[in-house]
Amino acid sequence: MITGIKGTRLRRAAAAAVTTGAMLATGALTAVPAQAATAPSIAAKGGYVMNNATGTSLYTKAADTRRSTGSTTKIMTALVVLKQPNLNLDSKVTIQKAYSDYIVDNNWASNAKLIVGDKVTVRQLLYGLMLPSGCDAAYALADKFGSGSTRAARVKSFIGKMNTTAKGLGLKNTHFDSFDGIGKGANYSTPRDLTKLAGSAMKNATFRTVVKTKKYTAKTTTKSGGTRTMAPWENTNPLLSSYTGAIGVKTGSGPEAGYCLVFAATRNGKTVIGTVLSSTNATTRKSDATKLLNYGFAK
Repeated sequence: MITGIKGTRLRRAAAAAVTTGAMLATGALTAVPAQAATAPSIAAKGGYVMNNATGTSLYTKAADTRRSTGSTTKIMTALVVLKQPNLNLDSKVTIQKAYSDYIVDNNWASNAKLIVGDKVTVRQLLYGLMLPSGCDAAYALADKFGSGSTRAARVKSFIGKMNTTAKGLGLKNTHFDSFDGIGKGANYSTPRDLTKLAGSAMKNATFRTVVKTKKYTAKTTTKSGGTRTMAPWENTNPLLSSYTGAIGVKTGSGPEAGYCLVFAATRNGKTVIGTVLSSTNATTRKSDATKLLNYGFAK
């Protein structure tokens, strides 16, 4: 026979257990709502998704593991340009031979096919940077907005601004040693950091306009003062044509980086933004991002 305080506690515990069991049987204490989405499996080595309005994490996979980022680096390139004081988007930059030589020297890196001697506006260079992922456009912008008496000094200064901006945004696992993602061993970030970077960049109206544009045709000024109509620049982001509500942001790829994509979409007033790093190929990269967007909207 159980008596006293100890007996009372045991009887209460037994009653609570019976009640809890009954509630579980009826589903009253079911922890996961019936409509909850199942976290997807992705091929990418790293992934992260957040609600852009609140910053709430919606999905993580090795979200803080540092990896090579490829041309997703150019998000920071664009942001540094757009943060310049008294920025004039219509100011013109003369395309130098060094920019085209750089493309050739780097195994014909992705480029906007800029013509030496042409005068191109900063706005046009941003389109050339973000749509066809022009490393020549990136070089031109770094040369324009860096400080120093030589091109090498200006480029070094610009990359310094990229790292200063990263620090200011609290991106603790991010470092740049290039203006375009063709790194020298110390160009890295993480899915979480890149997503935060993109979220910050998307606050800029010009950036938002550029990265959601599928195709852009620039009219540049030739050396002789005429007008050149460039071949259209097409956005390398496949989601803009395949995912309802897609609004950006940037692809990246390379031998070390694999296939990367920073992505964003808006549906019913909710914006989901995220990153996949080191996916296996372009098709899988798109599939990974699509799965994560769907999951983000279902959360």
